[in-house]
Amino acid sequence: MKFFPSSTRFPVRRSAVIAVLLVLVFAVAAALAVQANGSARHHRAQADRVLRDYAALAAARVAQVSAREMWYAVTPPLKALQRGHEAAPHKPLPAPKELHFEPAMEGEFSIAPYIRFTFRMDLKTGALSTWGPPVPDHVRRWVTDTLPAHLRAVYDTTWHMGSVLGQPGGERRYIVYTALRGADGTFRTAIGFEAKPAAMRPIVEQAVGRFPLLPRPLTGGVQYDSMGSVIITDRFGVEIYRSAVQYTSPFTARDTVGTDMGDLFAHTTLREALADRLIIGGLPRSRLPLILSLLGLTAVLIGIALFQLRRESQLARLRSDFISGVSHELRTPLAQIRMFSETLTLGRVRSEDERRRSLAIIDQEARRLTHLVENLLHFSRSERRTTHITPEPTKLATLVQEVIDGFAPLAAARGATLAASVPDDLIVPADPGAVRQMLLNLLDNAVKYGPAGQEVRIGASRENGAARLWVEDGGPGIPRADRERVWVRFWRLERDRDSAVAGSGIGLAVVRELASLHHGRAFIDDTAPTGAGGTRVVIELPA
Repeated sequence: MKFFPSSTRFPVRRSAVIAVLLVLVFAVAAALAVQANGSARHHRAQADRVLRDYAALAAARVAQVSAREMWYAVTPPLKALQRGHEAAPHKPLPAPKELHFEPAMEGEFSIAPYIRFTFRMDLKTGALSTWGPPVPDHVRRWVTDTLPAHLRAVYDTTWHMGSVLGQPGGERRYIVYTALRGADGTFRTAIGFEAKPAAMRPIVEQAVGRFPLLPRPLTGGVQYDSMGSVIITDRFGVEIYRSAVQYTSPFTARDTVGTDMGDLFAHTTLREALADRLIIGGLPRSRLPLILSLLGLTAVLIGIALFQLRRESQLARLRSDFISGVSHELRTPLAQIRMFSETLTLGRVRSEDERRRSLAIIDQEARRLTHLVENLLHFSRSERRTTHITPEPTKLATLVQEVIDGFAPLAAARGATLAASVPDDLIVPADPGAVRQMLLNLLDNAVKYGPAGQEVRIGASRENGAARLWVEDGGPGIPRADRERVWVRFWRLERDRDSAVAGSGIGLAVVRELASLHHGRAFIDDTAPTGAGGTRVVIELPA
């Protein structure tokens, strides 16, 4: 005898393996989705950083251009004052109305109308001389206190100028000055003028209006006025300039125009709608909705597959039970037929009565086999959808009596009696063979699962244009929760699965199938007066 390694030593169900694989597939899909979402978020974060850098670049350009325009505006009057001082160091400087100068560039803004007074300050003694309208004492003190500190900490020696914006006495003042060195190389004198802070607005407007926020190669030719918005404020938060159109966007930045230019700040905001044009390839879109949709679809498909696997497993178990039940039902009558036929063949009967009894048992078991085979044939045809019926006028009373006569030996073998009450005038358009098969299935179930000595009743009536044919037994009954499941193929009651009563689980399924082919129905009557137990199964056919 050969022995082969068997995989059944550690049995693994195919459906369980497939289920595990499907779950692993979903886990991999989820991991890929998380990775894809993380990658998309990373790309979006990089794009946002680039746009914020562009906003910072725009703010730096606005600050740089504004500082340059302010230098162009204040340098001519400063040079005129410096020339006057160098020509006569001890003589008064020109007053605002006497100050004559030309703008640094033709067509440039002139600050002359905004100058209120000119001044000269000795940085060693702190002596301050002013020319023009009288200067209030608190303003003079502010100038003498502020200029030395500003000169030491902020003054730009490369631009040779400085400016201070302050609010002495609550009034905003704007001072522009230049520092001159003495023979020893140290700053000895400061000369300059005080102008209305309102002068800064036209200077900034001129600067911002001339230059785009970003270099044209980055913007693809987008018009300046639709690229973003600009706000210029001083160190007190007062707005010096605000562009006509303002945008709300997360891409904002701030840069200083320069502490030597009065502590002004440039705030820029890029228009969010232009983000796609500023980023190469466009702004990355969020793929989260698509990823979640695909992941959800994957989960649904895997769930359907798992459900189908579960159904397949259940069907496999039901088919296994079906084969086991059919085998048992075939084996028992075959064993009986073989045993009694051998007894007759070998002449082991002791009397004529014993011989007739053996023949009766052979006939009874042959009927059982015939009934079972017919059930299997009906079931096979229904599986292949090839079941056909041939309706004809059928008198139910005659048909029922024929069925009882044929089934009586089987019922008697199990200690059951049959009783019928069918009206003689009840005729239905039905296939006699199909009705006979339905009745035989119901009688077989009633006798098989009912107690010994019971009476199985067959009845019929006409109700609402339909003929009702029923079989009623005295068995334990069918639980209400299972009264629909019993019509499912291969399905058996839990209490009967492990019992000694064999069953294929297709009898009632065949009954319902044949009833449907007659445009009728089969059901369990919940209102039937069956006493303490029992079941009434009804077949309803068009009358």
